Amino acid sequence: MGSGFATLPSEGRYRLANATVPAALLRGVDMAPPEAGRPEADLVAVDIVINDGVIERVGPPAASEIATLDLDRGMVLPCFVDSHVHLDKGHIWPRAANPDGTFAGALATVAADREANWKAEDVRARVTFALKAAYAHGTAALRTHIDSLPAQIGISWPLIAEIREEWKGRVDLQASSLCGIDVVVENGYLDRLVGALKRAGGGLGAVTYMTANLADGLEQLFSTALAQGFRLDFHVDETLDPGAHSLRLIAEAALRFGWAENGNGRIVVGHCCSLAAQGEEEAQRTLDLVAEAGLAVVSLPMCNMYLQDRLFGRTPRRRGVTLLHEMKERGTPVMVASDNTRDPFYAYGDLDMLEVYREATRILHFDHPVADWPLTVTGTPAEVCGFSGRGFIGPRLGADLVLFRGRTWTELMSRPEADRTVIRSGAAIDTTLPDYRDLDSLWS
Repeated sequence: MGSGFATLPSEGRYRLANATVPAALLRGVDMAPPEAGRPEADLVAVDIVINDGVIERVGPPAASEIATLDLDRGMVLPCFVDSHVHLDKGHIWPRAANPDGTFAGALATVAADREANWKAEDVRARVTFALKAAYAHGTAALRTHIDSLPAQIGISWPLIAEIREEWKGRVDLQASSLCGIDVVVENGYLDRLVGALKRAGGGLGAVTYMTANLADGLEQLFSTALAQGFRLDFHVDETLDPGAHSLRLIAEAALRFGWAENGNGRIVVGHCCSLAAQGEEEAQRTLDLVAEAGLAVVSLPMCNMYLQDRLFGRTPRRRGVTLLHEMKERGTPVMVASDNTRDPFYAYGDLDMLEVYREATRILHFDHPVADWPLTVTGTPAEVCGFSGRGFIGPRLGADLVLFRGRTWTELMSRPEADRTVIRSGAAIDTTLPDYRDLDSLWS
């Protein structure tokens, strides 16, 4: 079990006493707002009463006769929601390392490995390994992108549907298709993909970049999504080229198609790196359109720090993240997520959302004040992706929580918190991480 605290009751009614919770993550709780202007002003002290796997009460610390575990001000977060990952690419690094760490190197290496190795047994082993890690770290829901080139559709989509059922009750799993926008316009491609997505319950997505086929590809994707009831999730402008502006074109398409009134949930756009390299006038224009169109934006700070602005023998100048502060100021929902893990696009990572949030805080300045930035890995992706009941702490919500020893933000984010306790439906789970040796048979 998680070693941070004593073993919790496996069922029944008990109290987590003297917990510290970010005020922004509380729902349905009547408490005085935190005192503004003081350090850690966004944190509140509460007791959390859990009854048969559901949160019964959240309120100020108070004496009680029920079974109690005193957290000694340790921080409690709702289980994480990871809104952008690549389970099917994960953990191929031992046989498919990026030769130079560049984006071009990643594309070529993954393409070769996919063609040679991505049979059902291989993909299943790696996806399962990744889900075990995410679950142990405290993630309760995630959205993965599935490579959907024609030769892979019949392998990966039936498999991801099976795995989603197998993991029900542990990790809520969504999936969206992924291919280049040039592939979308190929004759017969969307018809074949739509059938696979319908059978597997998937969403529709693509990588958008500046190409002659971009306008036609967007037209086909929006038309298909509206006609078939798919959600849309794009990889957008993953480059520092200021001439890449497919984000603006997606926002314009969303407005033209009336997506906010007629579509299936918010359109999610990931990366959007080029926006930070554009001139002020162009960036402001795009930011306004993104807000008007109701898009939601996910930044992938660890992967994009790894890939962007990389030239051999030259120190990188730019961070590769998008303008989240400016987006949030306009009311655009913003998130951060894991992206790739141990594959040519990112050599590291373990689907640990505490690590993602910790690094995002440093890279994107989610502090001074912290305010409601913790929503980027909890409540906002839950609401944007449609993971009902996830991402918040409050009465009548499931007792799916992560307990940490750290009592303040500086304590929480200065250590890996490997001894965290993960509670699912009121009971502590086994947080033993899968051993990398479990995958050795894939390389031998």
